[in-house]
Amino acid sequence: MMRRRDLLGGALAAVALVPGLRLTAQTATPAASGSLLDAARALAARPYEAPTGILPPPFAGLTYDSYRAIRPIPGRAAMLPLEGQYAVDLLPPGLFFPDPVAIDLPTDDGFRNVELTPALFDFHDRYFDTIPETAPGAGFSGLRLRHPLNAPDVMDEVLVVQGASYFRAIGRAMVYGLSARAVALGTGGPVPEEFPRFTHLRLHPATAGAVRLEAVIDSPSLAGHLDMVLRPGDDTVTEVAVTLMPRREIADIGVAPLTSMYLKGPMRAAVSDDFRPRVHDSDVLTVRNGAGEALWRPIANPARVETTALQDDGPRAFGLWQTPRAFEDFEDSEARYHDRPSAVVEPLDDWGRGAVMLVEIPTSDEFMDNIVAFWRPEAPLAAGSEHRFAYRLTWTRSDPGAEGLMALRQSRSGREHDRPGTRRFVVDFAGPPDGLVADLSSNAGEVSGASVFALPDGRGTRVTFLLTPGTADTCDLRLVLRDAGGVPATPVWLYRWTRARDGGV
Repeated sequence: MMRRRDLLGGALAAVALVPGLRLTAQTATPAASGSLLDAARALAARPYEAPTGILPPPFAGLTYDSYRAIRPIPGRAAMLPLEGQYAVDLLPPGLFFPDPVAIDLPTDDGFRNVELTPALFDFHDRYFDTIPETAPGAGFSGLRLRHPLNAPDVMDEVLVVQGASYFRAIGRAMVYGLSARAVALGTGGPVPEEFPRFTHLRLHPATAGAVRLEAVIDSPSLAGHLDMVLRPGDDTVTEVAVTLMPRREIADIGVAPLTSMYLKGPMRAAVSDDFRPRVHDSDVLTVRNGAGEALWRPIANPARVETTALQDDGPRAFGLWQTPRAFEDFEDSEARYHDRPSAVVEPLDDWGRGAVMLVEIPTSDEFMDNIVAFWRPEAPLAAGSEHRFAYRLTWTRSDPGAEGLMALRQSRSGREHDRPGTRRFVVDFAGPPDGLVADLSSNAGEVSGASVFALPDGRGTRVTFLLTPGTADTCDLRLVLRDAGGVPATPVWLYRWTRARDGGV
């Protein structure tokens, strides 16, 4: 089956360092003057003009296999060197990516816009016959950035920007997993989602080990500008500033959206009958809110679209985490889910009142993303206004951490077979249970039988409890362990049970 997310990585995962390649004069034309922020502001002042979505040969009418059979040629569209041991690949249009993206690369005397021609690519003769010399109206679909991340003589992928306003990055010893976007519109809402897209990308010269990328964003509802600085390493850090300029009032905005996949895990393993115990890119949403609470929300694969709003004032961080890190947790040697990154967003200024939103969408397979988390401001964005959101986005394999609290280890649930209509939940925390008491509640149904005890061999603390939903269709559960003085010793565990998902219980 086709996996849209795999196309973002392209066909060349890592290549040997090739010295001496330069952007050729035949492929470069002078870039327009002025910054891309100025260009975005000028775009916002004009009515939206939709791209045609029509591609000329040889990029028209491609299948999944024929698109992957187009390879950027080193020295023309691949392995184009940047300063500071970076290189860039320019990605061809086609299949899911018909809309042109202009790309500027740095030179000694400024920036140059790269013109797309078929001569920049190799076309496998199994899928292509005669290749025309020009492709009028076609543009690149994005770019891939490379850096010697894992070995000094191998140019690994560290960032790919392709499709709408999607981008994703990895650090050392990681493989691609969840994605980020510049902005989301209408995600999880009653009307079709709108996908703003990058129309123009500009790479700046690398300095101090970092690369700066600018982008212009456009859609019927807004124009905007993304300014990103990428710093690869054990953790890869992207410092992002997004400026949004609405053409209409927007109440359903999504700031700093993260997009991931969750098919199955111990909270609902029966959704997919295969040999793997888990199939997911992320399994927990964490939030550090303005009130100082640490919230942990296990992700689910729902039977219907579920939207959760975690109200906040001045959020400190939120992220989608891949917490299991052993091969045995997934038993998948091809997908390598245990090596996929987590991503955490940390605002760099005060975002005010709003909510961290979690949208969970039903899926029957692992081939499409179905989890989105983002920040939604309380006040709608007014037409003609300008809003800037700055944040640090870190791609990591580390544990979420709990700021001195006992971290959550895992969550499980299953039917209580000797008590029809009741479901048992199991939540494990790191650390001993000495003197801790469960503070447990639900907004509907009845929770009972809470028990707190030590796991064998110092494996931590387990909390078990029962949920009897009665006639309720949805129960929002909340659990925190407190010490004798009532002080939280763990993050706040949150979970939404739905009758539709669990078929009664």
